[in-house]
Amino acid sequence: MLRRAFLSGLFSRRGLPAVDINAAVRRFYGRMERAVVRCVPWESKLTISFTIDGSHKHMLRDQTEELGKALARISNSVIKARGKGKKAKASKAGEAAADVSEEPVVRLYFNGDFVSEDSLNSDAWQDGAVLQVGETKYKIDRNPPTFTTAELPASLLAGFPVCPKLEVEFGDLKDCTFTWYRESSPNAHAPGQDGCWLEAGSERVFTPSNLDIGLRLKLKCTPGNESRYGAAKELVSSGTVEAGPGVCTFDNRHMYTKKVTDASTVRVVSYNILADIYAQTELSKTVLYPYCAPYALELDYRQSLIKKELSGYNADIICLQEVDKGAFSDSLSPALDAFGMDGVFRIKEKQHEGLATFYRRSKFKFIGQHDIMLSEALMKEAVHSMLLEKVSRNPTLKEKVVQRSTTLQVTVLQSVSDPSKTVCVGNTHLYWHPKGGNVRLIQMAVALKHLKQVSEEHPGTLLFCGDFNSTPSSGLFQLLSQGSLPEDHSDWASNGPEELIKMELLSPFQLTSACGEPAYTNYVGGFHGCLDYIFMELEALQVEQVIPLPSHQEVTTYQALPSVSHPSDHIALVCDLKWK
Repeated sequence: MLRRAFLSGLFSRRGLPAVDINAAVRRFYGRMERAVVRCVPWESKLTISFTIDGSHKHMLRDQTEELGKALARISNSVIKARGKGKKAKASKAGEAAADVSEEPVVRLYFNGDFVSEDSLNSDAWQDGAVLQVGETKYKIDRNPPTFTTAELPASLLAGFPVCPKLEVEFGDLKDCTFTWYRESSPNAHAPGQDGCWLEAGSERVFTPSNLDIGLRLKLKCTPGNESRYGAAKELVSSGTVEAGPGVCTFDNRHMYTKKVTDASTVRVVSYNILADIYAQTELSKTVLYPYCAPYALELDYRQSLIKKELSGYNADIICLQEVDKGAFSDSLSPALDAFGMDGVFRIKEKQHEGLATFYRRSKFKFIGQHDIMLSEALMKEAVHSMLLEKVSRNPTLKEKVVQRSTTLQVTVLQSVSDPSKTVCVGNTHLYWHPKGGNVRLIQMAVALKHLKQVSEEHPGTLLFCGDFNSTPSSGLFQLLSQGSLPEDHSDWASNGPEELIKMELLSPFQLTSACGEPAYTNYVGGFHGCLDYIFMELEALQVEQVIPLPSHQEVTTYQALPSVSHPSDHIALVCDLKWK
């Protein structure tokens, strides 16, 4: 190697023994700083990040640029920064600034050799290379594991899991390390002081106790992959741990779901979690939920409850409705990912909320998504042409159907333990209006036809979950549970004769409600009734256990839902289904 040969010659001329060459090389590389290079083939530029003279440099260079130009830019940047520093000091002292135009030595070495300055940046900046800037040397860390996102939630409640939002590049969260700390005493934390922190945990998720109330939390997380670690990040909570609400409506339900089920069973959850865009309206605060404490309607508070509730069910498949886009990406996905689940999201057109389906990675493999907006599918897909023709006979009804952004999310999953088992998971939230039974029937006709298409493409069993906004006495429930609906059913006239059409509907599936017909799944001040269901086919699965719903006393402790102990106006349905 050229550098080693140069040192060997130097020592020989000085009469030093050859055995000292390795020591000299070690001194040359010595204790080095760290420079991070990010270089990926799908981007035209690379970044070089390092700290010199207390100033952080972050340089963006073309990958096809010659190394010499990048090194010259580093040299100029250092000269400029040092010049400013000298001038500032001289100005304070009332002296003339000294000449600082001396150019620092800026070179790049790899395996002890100079890297040719006509090399391309993409080839020159290799992992393990050494950058020399004057007297300072930097070891190049190319594409190390790096957190691109690292955030703690704003709301911290005693007894509720704290799930950081983390995204890592060139690494995997399972290879990252985590250390949690609590303040030694209230307000002990001050910038730059580390002595005030006491180690509290070493898992990705931390659940503070009542002893932590009034204290801030800190997380030190180090990104990693199978071979190395990147630079650690430290996150300090913006607020302190607050007291939780005490007993929640789902605490007793968790007694039935303490463990993840084995391969023979699938635990399914369906839950309308109440979108923040609806919970925060003036109508919600003053008319729909006037009995609910305002702080209990806040998103951060409700998300803390939702994350604890969902994680405690240890489910294999979770279907959620009224999921805010931000809540999915910033709260639910990071939390459920930490508990072993992946998720997919489908937003409603012209809305800020939508549908989410999560599945346990250890039990299911994602095969595909087949989502549709029901009105769009009705208008554009040939398979619905006969239905569209009949609906078009009543322009008023057709217009109402077409205006709805109601969506059907369809996720196809394959069993990890038995690839011959496939589950088609339907998830929807149908039209809400009490007099909209006729609209919901048309929406369901489109949904069933689409689900049939998907099930033919991916043979397996169907799970159809959601908020159907239909009680067990409705025509929609009859269609799904009995397989047909006569043309003279009263729901066709649910909004009067001006929207009446007569149409017989047939279901291509034989479905049953896995959780039966609860007295209610929605309980608000002016209404309570069963609107949510988990429909299943009985050919492949059978009901093993239905997790009991909260007692009426639990639901009405604070008059109705939502409340300080329950985050939604709906109640989650939870059941265990056993493979036959």
